[in-house]
Amino acid sequence: MKQHKVKVILILLGAMFLIVMLVLPLATVLVYALRQGIAAFSEAVTDEYAVKALKLTLFTTGITVIVNTIFGVFAAWAIAKFNFRGKQILTTLIDIPFSISPIIAGLVFILVFGRIGWAYPLLETWNMKIVFAVPGIVLATIFVTFPFVSRELIPLMEAQGSEEEEAAALMGAKGLRIFFKVTLPHIKWGLLYGVILCTARSLGEFGAVSVVSGHLRGKTNTLPLHVEILFNEFKLTAAFAVSSILVVIAIIILILRNIVEYRVKREER
Repeated sequence: MKQHKVKVILILLGAMFLIVMLVLPLATVLVYALRQGIAAFSEAVTDEYAVKALKLTLFTTGITVIVNTIFGVFAAWAIAKFNFRGKQILTTLIDIPFSISPIIAGLVFILVFGRIGWAYPLLETWNMKIVFAVPGIVLATIFVTFPFVSRELIPLMEAQGSEEEEAAALMGAKGLRIFFKVTLPHIKWGLLYGVILCTARSLGEFGAVSVVSGHLRGKTNTLPLHVEILFNEFKLTAAFAVSSILVVIAIIILILRNIVEYRVKREER
């Protein structure tokens, strides 16, 4: 009986925490976004700068997810399936974005590619611009999010071992064929889960992007940066309206994540 009461109390506390910290803030965003009517909401989300910010956000997210998926798969494959010198160093380097502030990551790119950076003379010679331009935003987002796919796959692939791959190699299969026919079917749901996490983080990235973007409206502003500008200009309805786009995308990603988790648990049974 006591155990049942403890369970009920813990469930209620967890539900209250989620309502206060997650549900109410999201509901507040939607309420404020629509408080001046559909016309004001539509005007805010179809504004020229809002559309450009959304396109840049989606473009950056697309490039980031592609790069980090490729890197994450091959990094996890190397770490989990092979023994080599420097393996621990590689594992540690993958975790660096988890251990430093995104703002620090942005400052690092400024110190490398900015006017005071060692790479700036070379970039100027090639007429290339990284900082305060789209390439800097993409690089900063990739840096902040690249552990998500690999960190999701490494423990999964280590738990599966390498016996099946070794058996396929003994039968004459080559590297990529082994990966696509043997390894990938076992990690597909973990890979998809990592991609979803990487996508969610990329869409909402603010700190590193804020440092390297230069806040050029219509050029280097992603959607989170555009929301900040609207809020600082006291255009609260517009800010919440644009924020609601990110909220809707976040809900869709949450649904996809739950679907993946359900499929994983179903296959484990």
